Amino acid sequence: MFGLGKKRSKFGKYLDNHSITQEEIAKESGVSKSTISRLCQPEEFEPSMKNAKKIIKVLKKYDKNVYYDKFWDM
Repeated sequence: MFGLGKKRSKFGKYLDNHSITQEEIAKESGVSKSTISRLCQPEEFEPSMKNAKKIIKVLKKYDKNVYYDKFWDM
């Protein structure tokens, strides 16, 4: 399984648990793949509000009950 054993952020774990790839989120949201990748790492990294809105908009296609505070302290 991809990412097995890697430490992940809440956002990264969410993508893994819902079988959503980083590439899908990057493509659909317009947020760079490198930013999505950094958000999946366990270090404390938060997206800009603009990027967070784009990401959440895409995630709402999969889960209507997903909000910023599930992943980030905004």
